Amino acid sequence: MKQSLIKLLDRDLLRLKTEIEAYTDEALLWEVSGEISNSAGNLCLHLMGNLNHYIGAQLGNTGYVRNRPLEFSDKNVPRATLIQQIEDTREMLKVVIANLSEEDLARNHVEEFHRGQESNEFFLIHLYGHFNYHLGQINYHRRLVK
Repeated sequence: MKQSLIKLLDRDLLRLKTEIEAYTDEALLWEVSGEISNSAGNLCLHLMGNLNHYIGAQLGNTGYVRNRPLEFSDKNVPRATLIQQIEDTREMLKVVIANLSEEDLARNHVEEFHRGQESNEFFLIHLYGHFNYHLGQINYHRRLVK
């Protein structure tokens, strides 16, 4: 399971990087309009915060400190910074997930999630689904603001 999850997350982080690079005008990364309240840039920041918090800090003890409100309020972060965050997250995930033991995966997740009854393995799969939900939003956003 660990190697499959690493492979899938790495593949989709590369897809995220491709999406961010595909914006022809960097300013469009931060565009919001009508009922679209989250820009691609903010969704990217949110995904990096989410993975670094739940996998990095909680499962890997990386020391990452999340500022979730800033993920949605920060604007005009340079594309190069977003891409560096993606690359850093790719490396973190490979190390942290590979080092999880079967006991770590079977242990209940540390935060209240599904009434505290779900394993870290379940939570990792949940995070993968969350990631792809927002990756799809970014793809759609890019095509809308083009």
